[in-house]
Amino acid sequence: MARALREQPAGRRPEPVEGFVDAVLAVVADIPAGSVATYGDVAAILGSRGARAVGQVMARYGADAPWWRVIRADGHPPAGHAERARAHYELEGTPLRPSAGDDGYRVDLAAARWRP
Repeated sequence: MARALREQPAGRRPEPVEGFVDAVLAVVADIPAGSVATYGDVAAILGSRGARAVGQVMARYGADAPWWRVIRADGHPPAGHAERARAHYELEGTPLRPSAGDDGYRVDLAAARWRP
């Protein structure tokens, strides 16, 4: 697969390549309700190791996608969105576990991880 990010002048963040954005959003749309994938899982499905690039795509373009289904590798919801994500998890029946972290919960990744 081509590089996920375009080269930019010094001091600017790279922009995701349009095809990569579409591919990430297509994978996320395929994740069934009640299931999740990590940023790294999505990248691996696309033949990439660019978990951060997936996160960048979700942050910039994922508002209309089921963004709560893409989580951090430790099972925590997307940073800064724990409360909103929890409502989706509870509605969809996503397995959750209590956590001592700031969010107070995490997704039970062993039970909820999606494998296409």
